[in-house]
Amino acid sequence: MAGRVSIGLLNSLARGNVIFRNKKCLRKSKSVVLISRCHARCLSSSSSISAAQPDLSSHLAGKTYSDLYELSVKDPETFWGSIAKERLAWTKPFDQVTDCDLSSGKINWFLGGQLNVSDLLSHPHNFLLLSCMFISVKHSNLRELLEMTCRLANTLKSYGVQRGERVAIYMPVSPMAVAAMMACARIGAVHTVVFAGFSSEALAGRIQDAQCKFVITCNQGVRGGRIFDLKSTVDKAVKSCPSIRHVFVAKRINNSVPMGKLDISLDEVMAGQSSVCAPEPMDSEEMLFMLYTSGSTGKPKGIVHTQAGYLLYASLTHQYVFDYTPGDVFGCVADIGWITGHSYVVYGPLCNGATSVLFESTPVYPNPGRYWETVQRLRINQFYGAPTAIRLLLKYEENWVKKYDRSSLKTLASVGEPINHEAWEWFHNVVGDGRCPLVDTWWQTETGGVCIAPLPAEPGAEIRPAMAMRPFFGIQPALLGEKGQIITGNDVSGALCISQPWPGMARTIFGNHQRFMDAYFKPYQGQYFTGDGAYRTEDGYYQITGRMDDVINISGHRLGTAEIEDALDEHPDVPETAVIGIPHEIKGEGEAPDEPSIYGLEIYFVSCESISSLFKVVKRLPKTRSGKIMRRILRKVAMQDTSNLGDVSTLDDPSVVSEIIEAHKHYRSHAAKK
Repeated sequence: MAGRVSIGLLNSLARGNVIFRNKKCLRKSKSVVLISRCHARCLSSSSSISAAQPDLSSHLAGKTYSDLYELSVKDPETFWGSIAKERLAWTKPFDQVTDCDLSSGKINWFLGGQLNVSDLLSHPHNFLLLSCMFISVKHSNLRELLEMTCRLANTLKSYGVQRGERVAIYMPVSPMAVAAMMACARIGAVHTVVFAGFSSEALAGRIQDAQCKFVITCNQGVRGGRIFDLKSTVDKAVKSCPSIRHVFVAKRINNSVPMGKLDISLDEVMAGQSSVCAPEPMDSEEMLFMLYTSGSTGKPKGIVHTQAGYLLYASLTHQYVFDYTPGDVFGCVADIGWITGHSYVVYGPLCNGATSVLFESTPVYPNPGRYWETVQRLRINQFYGAPTAIRLLLKYEENWVKKYDRSSLKTLASVGEPINHEAWEWFHNVVGDGRCPLVDTWWQTETGGVCIAPLPAEPGAEIRPAMAMRPFFGIQPALLGEKGQIITGNDVSGALCISQPWPGMARTIFGNHQRFMDAYFKPYQGQYFTGDGAYRTEDGYYQITGRMDDVINISGHRLGTAEIEDALDEHPDVPETAVIGIPHEIKGEGEAPDEPSIYGLEIYFVSCESISSLFKVVKRLPKTRSGKIMRRILRKVAMQDTSNLGDVSTLDDPSVVSEIIEAHKHYRSHAAKK
């Protein structure tokens, strides 16, 4: 495979033609390979990884990481069964660990068992919410959260919310939002949290698909110093949702909003409710929550997670991927509207009795030091954020980081998409002072929790920059070829699949199990298809190369877009890039430009023996609210197929699509004149 593509790429592009080769390629042929390899060095921070072996259960005590991983894939019943018995609070013990068949999409764990995930609030541990709202900090301890949860649960029951019914939660990050999730779980209702920034149309679509009868929201929200009228957004949404019976409105800030006949003032009603509510015993495989992800067909997918398996997996990954120890302050800055917020702001930390930070702000409000001021003030030990935020912050002066005390940090972590090398190095060296392990986590809404990450590992194990590296316990990755064959050995690439089930994986798409089968189990029979491509290094580590539908096929060479973007992002004048493939009648994908300058914007291109690429400059990229670039929109624009862009409700600002379409039209018009 080729060596690391460096910043020199952009300089070469500016000069015109450039060819990439390495010694291996020269020995074999003159083919060009553009594949980014992570550093093969062992970071000095590796020594700070906890030397203690995982203490998963009394049955597994004393085993090494290697022994535990081998057991988890060879004897999952013993592995997961022993952990579940001790880690979860069962009201009725399970009598069968697993009953799964990936080829038919049958996924069942801990059958016969009953529990209630909110019952963790009654246990004697020290779960604490540090709610970092606006510029202030509010502390909510376990007793306060339990009381809030019970009062809210009793309120929901008094207004007719039944076990199994879906409740939409449209709220900003806050203790009340966590209590809303817990209250639904406590009475057996199914919550579906919708990010409190989505439009009324996006909210209505999710309410309709989930057949929700109730909505929990706030009067208003605040983000980045701006006030958002959440209640008015809900009002518009429910006009097209006849299933809605009541809208519960909590007071987030002291402003009055119009109240209609469906609306219930949540704070007032809760005050009159009992602070005691017995948790409803739930079967292991009953629905806990639904969470919607974007769908390329224009209809979002309601991913279903169930009770015991999800909770166990979130708990275990939270502890061992991030090297969490009791007493640590865990800082995940994700919104609870995403799976990251579900697993690593709420459920995982809750199960482990952790102090969890709720971050209701933006990385640059009121200034670019917001994250690091929060680290200093709350003495955060683990910091978990998205590469898109890191890329944003590294453009500012380092003083915005270094002016704050970050000595409390023990582990840094990234989530959401592959982190590029420039962002990784800045995060590790500037934020972590080169002493904190930085774990690049790979997982999905559908997986429930982290599946591939540098930790856990043997004591002293290396961590390679910008690489997910090691599968978690019970995760058995497989690389498959275009004909469905399993690719063996190392130094190989393919479609990333997982060969056996694990407790945290999704069970179905709500109301459409066939779509679930078609998306995840039909492409490669007997395998869970992640949709991502991956490279397995010579040492057997895994590097995510991007979505398979974003892989570019040029003259028989499959190039991962994430790898090319990584190289381009290193240029100091390039804040962010998105690479897509355009069909070419000879080379497969690629398009050679005729015009190097468009309306004053320099367009550089590479013309190699087997690749030609066009670089277009736009003001903004189409990003989701969680920071992911929606590349399928760029592909449709490039192909002039904008009649049906699919689901765009998750875009942070949908107007960016119009900007890009217009920019593309201008380019084509200018090129045609030539």
